[in-house]
Amino acid sequence: MTDGSDVFTDLAIESRELDRLMAELPPHRWAEPTPAPGWTIAHQVAHLTATFRMATVAATDPEAFRVMTARLSDRFDANVHAALVPFLKQPPDVLLAQWREQYTAAAAALAVVPADRPVPWLVRPLPAAVLAAAGMMELVGHGQDIMDALGKDRQWTDRIRHVAEFAVRTWDFGYLARGLTPPPETMFRCELRAPSGALWRFGPSDARQTISGPASDFCLLVTRRRHRADLALVASGPEADRWLNIAQAYRGPAGPGRAPGQFAKSSR
Repeated sequence: MTDGSDVFTDLAIESRELDRLMAELPPHRWAEPTPAPGWTIAHQVAHLTATFRMATVAATDPEAFRVMTARLSDRFDANVHAALVPFLKQPPDVLLAQWREQYTAAAAALAVVPADRPVPWLVRPLPAAVLAAAGMMELVGHGQDIMDALGKDRQWTDRIRHVAEFAVRTWDFGYLARGLTPPPETMFRCELRAPSGALWRFGPSDARQTISGPASDFCLLVTRRRHRADLALVASGPEADRWLNIAQAYRGPAGPGRAPGQFAKSSR
């Protein structure tokens, strides 16, 4: 990533931060609902476990990954459900142990992939560092669901730069998820204030379409864990304004997202 930080190390650190929260949670609370309709806290951890397991296989055994993904259907929700089932059958202590095993293995496996060797993935092969950044995005999104369910405040760090950069890289996902045609070229300039106070700039400096605001709000927007009405993000230009309504940093259905006013507004 551009600031010189190690995305693989940050992925492991971010995983351990969520691990510490889960380790303190009594078993009965794993069944509590999260803001994602139909998903409990256990569902969120199971999804992360399944996703990180896939990343480990992709990084260590590309042929096994191709065999694994060849069995997937064209029904996105059915594939997600099938991936969760084996983990949801486990009691919380076993699921937590599996989650630890998978995030540790994924961070280690991705870190040793040669930079010039793409890792096979669901849509197209990705550099290992980009796939690790996608893992960071998953941690932010699903971790936020867990924290919201528990009424916890997130302590943001500059590790989310990886998520912001990944969202800028995948700026067209929101269009594609809705069957819309993306603009012919990337037109956005993002100027985001980091948790440390640093200013992060992405995109062409002469772009007429700009997005600015806190990097934490940007990450909540692109993971669809907050409605734009509850965030301190500002768009300049009609396409940038449109993008704030559809932004997402993952492929697949957009889902309902979060409603305006569902959570307290960001402090401006």
